[in-house]
Amino acid sequence: MIRIGLTGSIGMGKSAVAAMFRREGVPLFDADAEVHRLQGPGGIVLPAIESRFPGTTGPAGLDRLTLGKAVFGDPAALADLEAIVLPAVKSARMAFLRRHRARPIVVLDIPLLFEKAGREHVDVVVVVSAPAWKQRRRVLARPGMTVEKFRRIMRLQMPDAEKRRRADIVIPTGGTMSATRKAVRDLIACLSARQGR
Repeated sequence: MIRIGLTGSIGMGKSAVAAMFRREGVPLFDADAEVHRLQGPGGIVLPAIESRFPGTTGPAGLDRLTLGKAVFGDPAALADLEAIVLPAVKSARMAFLRRHRARPIVVLDIPLLFEKAGREHVDVVVVVSAPAWKQRRRVLARPGMTVEKFRRIMRLQMPDAEKRRRADIVIPTGGTMSATRKAVRDLIACLSARQGR
């Protein structure tokens, strides 16, 4: 099995590329979606989060706004939250890999792959990238996004240029969807050929 680590900064088009891999039949583990599931109604991490951050959970799951206020700008609180959530995400990822162990290629969609030492879990790193002006336009078009919030998020993420430098493959998303789709299909074909499939 070849494990592709898919990553990219906010607004770079990673979700669109992830959807393209899925449409091509490649199993994909979405770390963000798993976090949302774990923190949703009945999520297994809720009791530990509530214990450490009282008043941040309820019947509907995690109150993201309240928790965000509790951890944003507080490295120790953020570390405590990660110590609760990351082991559960790792367990879900390992279960995904076991379920798909017969598949030649899988994708692990890990937004903070470089920032959180996820490189060791993958064989090939694919970085999704677009020009900075396009990234900014995409992000600021999101509901509730502000310039200041965008800047704070960017400060937490490794610069795009550094991600591209560390990547094995860069998939550009600044052009047409068909060009991006071709890049995804070409990568799958190349890796399948390497597997002898």
